[in-house]
Amino acid sequence: MNPHNFSIEFFPPKTQEGIEKLRVTRAKLAELKPQYFSVTFGAGGTTQQGTLDTVVEIRKEGFGAAPHLSCVGGTKDSIRQILQTYQDHGIRRLVALRGDLPSGYGMGGEFRYANELIEFIRAETGDLFHIEVAAYPEMHPQAKSPQDDLKNFVRKINAGADAAITQYFYNADAYFQFVDNAQKAGVTVPIVAGIMPITNSSQLLRFSEMCGAEIPRWIRLKLASYGDDSASIKAFGLDVVTHMCQRLLAGGAPGLHFYSLNQAQATTEIWKRLV
Repeated sequence: MNPHNFSIEFFPPKTQEGIEKLRVTRAKLAELKPQYFSVTFGAGGTTQQGTLDTVVEIRKEGFGAAPHLSCVGGTKDSIRQILQTYQDHGIRRLVALRGDLPSGYGMGGEFRYANELIEFIRAETGDLFHIEVAAYPEMHPQAKSPQDDLKNFVRKINAGADAAITQYFYNADAYFQFVDNAQKAGVTVPIVAGIMPITNSSQLLRFSEMCGAEIPRWIRLKLASYGDDSASIKAFGLDVVTHMCQRLLAGGAPGLHFYSLNQAQATTEIWKRLV
């Protein structure tokens, strides 16, 4: 597998200490030569400045950078301004999302769904940006049904997306089934598999509860059996996730997108086992 089909995601640090730590992490992960680094933002775009600062720094270091861009709370004027800022800094890749709504927050903004945001970006900037969108092999937690979720995904692709990155999962069959259904619905763009390394049981359970990603029962039980034995949890996690990645790549996944959680070790170890 060509490592250049791999990419890595960070979240923007909120403290100076976090910024320094991410620089160290990024230097380690940069040695893997990923295709690009993506940078998320908080609910409602609350860390938008941090996202900008981080991607600008990544670009200055000579790497591809893809900021997440959300509909939530966005107006046409504010999105237009953000797009111009990214253009000015030489950024040519975006991850366009509806975004998570902060607690107690109405829809707000002039864009309700990601497809509307994508249409606006294309109308404003043509083909200047390579646009990635989100995909949910196990269904978006707020979707009415898998069929509705697939229709929403197709709308985003038809609006002008170039590729998709999935939510993380631990069931490769869910990914293959989703890709198959998307292709039957006319989708031809690459659907890259999102990969979450397993390093911390309680953290993984909390994240998965929030985003609707299923942790298969056998993995849950195995993790529970290790208790607080973090070394065993990490070793098991490396084996499980590496094996799944091997199966995904062998089955035709066009690439892997690692959710690093601003840590280098697990992503590096999995990556080195694959290339």
